[in-house]
Amino acid sequence: MYDLAAIGAWIEFAVRWLHVITGIAWIGSSFYFIALDLGLHRDRNLASGADGEEWQVHGGGFYHIQKYLVAPENMPDGLIWHKWQSYWTWISGFILLVLVYYLGAEFYLLDPAVADLAAWQGIGLSLASLAFGWLVYNTLCRVFVDADQTVLMLALFGVLVMMSYFYSSVFSGRAAMLHLGAFTATIMSANVFMIIIPNQKIVVADLIAGRTPDARYGKIAKQRSTHNNYLTLPVIFLMLSNHYPLAFATEYTWIIASLVFLMGVSIRHYFNSMHARQGHPHWTWAVTVLLFIGIMWLSTAPMFRADAQETAQGAALRFAEAPGFEEVHDIVLGRCSMCHAEEPVWEGLLWAPKGVRLETEHQIAGQARAIYLQSGASHAMPPANLSYMEEAERDQIVRWYHAATGR
Repeated sequence: MYDLAAIGAWIEFAVRWLHVITGIAWIGSSFYFIALDLGLHRDRNLASGADGEEWQVHGGGFYHIQKYLVAPENMPDGLIWHKWQSYWTWISGFILLVLVYYLGAEFYLLDPAVADLAAWQGIGLSLASLAFGWLVYNTLCRVFVDADQTVLMLALFGVLVMMSYFYSSVFSGRAAMLHLGAFTATIMSANVFMIIIPNQKIVVADLIAGRTPDARYGKIAKQRSTHNNYLTLPVIFLMLSNHYPLAFATEYTWIIASLVFLMGVSIRHYFNSMHARQGHPHWTWAVTVLLFIGIMWLSTAPMFRADAQETAQGAALRFAEAPGFEEVHDIVLGRCSMCHAEEPVWEGLLWAPKGVRLETEHQIAGQARAIYLQSGASHAMPPANLSYMEEAERDQIVRWYHAATGR
């Protein structure tokens, strides 16, 4: 049993590592090519017939880059296709979804307080929603391909807001944020697999056959690539959110997720404008900051400022002596310590999650802020409330923390 569990943990670690590496490669190449396209000098009559060019320096060498609006006259040798970064990012991400959220549905995917679903129902909704996202998105793009792209972006934002609310209504807060990220990442990767690469292959086939490629294929690919550019930053936020209960374990999770997409647009608008030599719209940073402050307010983050001048030992002593500590100590032992122990008794756990042990008075007092954030101010812990922590017990944790901090 130990060996199987340990092997499973290492497999998850390896897949997560692969996911991060391929994600970095995909995001890096995406950002680079968008910046390159926006920064091309298109005011030059190039003998090659290219649409624009740019000179760059990196790693001790100079690069002369030209872009053809549709395609060059002849098929070039050694053509490099940028696709596997995207494919493996999605593949590794989906494997992680299976390992963590499908196999661990009881812990991470479902929350009986949100929706009374069996594991197979939750997994079915997850899979169906990913397919649904691509079908709706692809339909909207086809309908609005020749329309004002701002209208399309507003329609897509409406879809994302609705999916935020849907996920928050059926899954745990942690899974809702993660699934919205997977929903968006599926759209992005499908753009590459279903649209961008097939369109480019049609252009290549025309070149090889001596036909003039249709410029429409490039226009459609550019549309999808631009969408991917604006969706990247929100996806990263959503994937990281599972480490921060203030983002996923509040009643406003779906609103927070929606605002994250607006932050992604405001940040990318600044850099895209700068790369296109259209100025530096600094107002976008003010908008981003205001949106982030709004997210903090929704998650009640201003309540959770720790006293940076106080030592950890002093803080632990203060919390241990605060009124209500005895009750909180019993609550934590009854609801949390079966997992957060030197030798967890919960089946399948070999060590305390994140190394946090809550067995002694000193350990509990030393983790006061984490206990408050995860089990008092939010419902992040216990996961899916598997140990049935009652609202009265959460209220007791809040009263104890406030009594200790004077807030």
